Amino acid sequence: MNVSLLTWVVTCAVILALFVFDFYAHVRTPHAPSLRESGFWSAVYITIAIIFGLFVMWMWGTGFGGEYFAGYVTEKALSVDNLFVFVIIMASFSVPREYQQKVLLIGIVMALVMRGAFIAVGAAAINAYSWVFYIFGAFLIFTAVKLIRDHNGEEDVEKQRDSAVIRMVKKVLPTTEEYDGDKLVTRVNGKRMVTPLLLALVAIGFTDILFALDSIPAIYGLTQEPYLVFTANAFALMGLRQLYFLIGGLLERLVYLSYGLSIILAFIGVKLVLHALHENTLSFVNGGEHVSVPEVGTAFSLIVIVGVLVVTTIASLIRTKGAAQVDERRGEDERRDETVHERRD
Repeated sequence: MNVSLLTWVVTCAVILALFVFDFYAHVRTPHAPSLRESGFWSAVYITIAIIFGLFVMWMWGTGFGGEYFAGYVTEKALSVDNLFVFVIIMASFSVPREYQQKVLLIGIVMALVMRGAFIAVGAAAINAYSWVFYIFGAFLIFTAVKLIRDHNGEEDVEKQRDSAVIRMVKKVLPTTEEYDGDKLVTRVNGKRMVTPLLLALVAIGFTDILFALDSIPAIYGLTQEPYLVFTANAFALMGLRQLYFLIGGLLERLVYLSYGLSIILAFIGVKLVLHALHENTLSFVNGGEHVSVPEVGTAFSLIVIVGVLVVTTIASLIRTKGAAQVDERRGEDERRDETVHERRD
């Protein structure tokens, strides 16, 4: 895939312009976005991502277009899982809803910058050492197992991790317990201090680094093109702020999402190991010769990823709907019993 420097520059400029527009059009004036606003702009950013994928197909062929869409869907799914943690962070710092947009947007920009650095390092490592795929594959399989193991205690784990980071920040920077609008830094008795909004931003930024450790190896299992890795990440992160407000209530119903993501990460991990064996250069594996193993194609990968997400989402909604109906019937029975007791009295 031949991507010119001009194409890189134009792409980065367009992505930056979209973030600047998002800030001045929606975030600059603090407010809690409505479902209508969030839904409209979520659809706009998803449409932009799809149009870009069609452009990749037209410009470089359906093969690279398929790799982009597989990467985009995977990164989008991982981003939705990130929203669970963002909800925990916002609740931990009691961030007012109208100020959450600013923290999310800055955090997303930070995430894109950090992922850009990881992408560059990953591309350099892959070009120099093909055995890096073994490491990526093993790490994703380990992450998949850990995701299932930590699923039930995700909130406790995240709170402990964030509290440790915030304690370190508070040792260095003077902090105030009160919010001052949407300011990150304020003055108290003439002394400059950071607000809880900045602490929430630090927690999200630290979390973004951990997310990048999972997402970058995952997408490199679907495409080795740095341009597609970067754009898939950028368009998956774009609109994440709107998605946060759109499906905030729905997140609690996606009880099987972590299991679905663990299956996807394990699948991509196995795919990477197979690719590493196929391209093997390690002397202690098959004498340094390539190993004849089947490789997983992009089309099959996309089918597996989308299929797992659809199944886990439907199963989650069915499970939570059934639980909600049971709770509703239980509540009705309790109210009925209370009414009977009142009449007896």
